[in-house]
Amino acid sequence: MSNIEMIIEERAADIGNFLVGRLLPFSQKRSVRPFVFIDHMGPAALKDYENMDVPPHPHIGLSTLTFLFEGSIMHRDSIGTEIEIKEGAVNWMTAGKGVAHSERTPEYLRTTDKNLHGLQIWVALPKELETMEPEFFHINKEDIPSWIDKGINYKLIAGEILGRKSPVPTYSPLYFLEVKNTLQEGREIILGDYIFGESSLYILEGNIESEGNLYTPKHILIAKDSKLCHFVLKPNSTVYIFGGEPFPEPRYIYWNFVASSLELIEDAKTRWQNHEFPKVINDDGYVPLPPQNKNIKMKE
Repeated sequence: MSNIEMIIEERAADIGNFLVGRLLPFSQKRSVRPFVFIDHMGPAALKDYENMDVPPHPHIGLSTLTFLFEGSIMHRDSIGTEIEIKEGAVNWMTAGKGVAHSERTPEYLRTTDKNLHGLQIWVALPKELETMEPEFFHINKEDIPSWIDKGINYKLIAGEILGRKSPVPTYSPLYFLEVKNTLQEGREIILGDYIFGESSLYILEGNIESEGNLYTPKHILIAKDSKLCHFVLKPNSTVYIFGGEPFPEPRYIYWNFVASSLELIEDAKTRWQNHEFPKVINDDGYVPLPPQNKNIKMKE
């Protein structure tokens, strides 16, 4: 019997002036605990007059993870952070009780051609930490654990697995692992003894073979049993294996808000509409609260 419970294809989503590929949430799979949202940005070739501009917007109840393959984004938030993230580094912002931030092309790149490619991820917080004070951490590229095993390149972007731990300060047991094959032949990957909780695999480039089936890029494969993580990584292929322990209670998701109760969601909506969130440093933009789409489930 196949270990693949579900195959999710990347879908286009609009985040402003360019499209991204949305991977989670999906109508039949709201999360891969504790991961509740994944966007694949690009690859986008932006002209000298095209820029990424996501004005100040709010979050509660989650941590955001930004990981770029190429390009640069200027991050500003209401904690007082103003930092440029580049290829290979990690921005980890924990919203807790409430944070606002913006993401824009840095000033020195705004009148030149540039590329942008990466992943943006939301990780739900445990219930007891949903209203913690906001935090921000930037982890440099060289501080992300990277190693080679049997010719395969591994990078532990967040979490703890395979006897290694990322410096990204996560708040629940999880893992976000890059596995890259730059060889000219396929390699068998067997990780079932190390994977825990709910688990999934995203194919960024190349292909994998599992149980006689070939899977192509821009798909997420949801595992029935994480202990059966066993596949062949084809030449010149990159995949991301992610997941973790589920929470005992479900999560509600409305726009940029994630919480274990509707009361926290409604409170955040009111505070944002009333401009009661703290202001983003050096950015006076504002994204209005969108109306609730009746066709979108708010609960996991």
